[in-house]
Amino acid sequence: MSEIIKTNHLTKIYGKQKAVNEVNLRAYAGEIYGFLGRNGAGKTTAIRMLLGLIRPNYGDIEIFGEDLRRNQKGILRRIGSIVEFSGFYGNLTASENLEINARLIGIPKTNAIQDALEIVGLQNEPNKRVDRYSLGMKQRLGIARAILHQPELLILDEPTNGLDPIGIKEIRHMIKSLAKERKISIFISSHILSEVEQLADRIGIIHEGRLLEEVNFDELRKRNRKYIEFQVSNDGKTARLLEQELNNIDYEVHKDGFIRVYSHLGQQAAINRLLVLNGVDVLRLQLSEDKLEDYFVKLIGEERLG
Repeated sequence: MSEIIKTNHLTKIYGKQKAVNEVNLRAYAGEIYGFLGRNGAGKTTAIRMLLGLIRPNYGDIEIFGEDLRRNQKGILRRIGSIVEFSGFYGNLTASENLEINARLIGIPKTNAIQDALEIVGLQNEPNKRVDRYSLGMKQRLGIARAILHQPELLILDEPTNGLDPIGIKEIRHMIKSLAKERKISIFISSHILSEVEQLADRIGIIHEGRLLEEVNFDELRKRNRKYIEFQVSNDGKTARLLEQELNNIDYEVHKDGFIRVYSHLGQQAAINRLLVLNGVDVLRLQLSEDKLEDYFVKLIGEERLG
């Protein structure tokens, strides 16, 4: 696959803080790239630089194989985007809002507006005033505006922010459909691990302005390990029992009394019996496997993603 976004040593400094620090990012044509990080990690700043909204202090950006500084106008014509909240004229209808945008970007009066509304599932609401739209409908309308000119690349900054579970599911389905059926490459930022896990083909993890790693989800799934998870009343005593009674035990102690045993799979009943007979209450027992959250936590060395 060809590189659709490439940055080299991309850096943005505000005062003494490096909001984006020497980021070397690679996103490929045809994929959904999940740009993952906590709030304040540098995601929006990086996206604003990709869209030419702010200038980097130093570093290079190539999109579609071209230097953004040399051909910004031509490159941006091929990109659709949503950065933060999608603002609309509330006293106008969806169609009227899109007509304004169509004129601004030079789209001739064809069926582009109707097509965009159909893609996002708003074809039955074209004449409804936007101030009567739900937040989820406004986000869908934002995507309709972003795809009016049939872009090759869609850049979305936290598109599910503030949505309820139904709205999140609708946006997720739409993004998958745009990638699969419309062949649009998608770069999406989020701090919600579960959403990225269900959407992305590949992820880049940014933390405190630095891109820590990029990894393909197929590769990540191969790395995932299965484990037996116990929640116990006394994790210190449990750890001692595991080491004394079981040979070559591979385990990790987590907070709130959780212990993960990566070896001795299939022996959960025996381990449970060992603990109970030695006065340790087993509050929970299940067979699980590593998730994106485990990978993220190990990478940044913190407990949870906010």
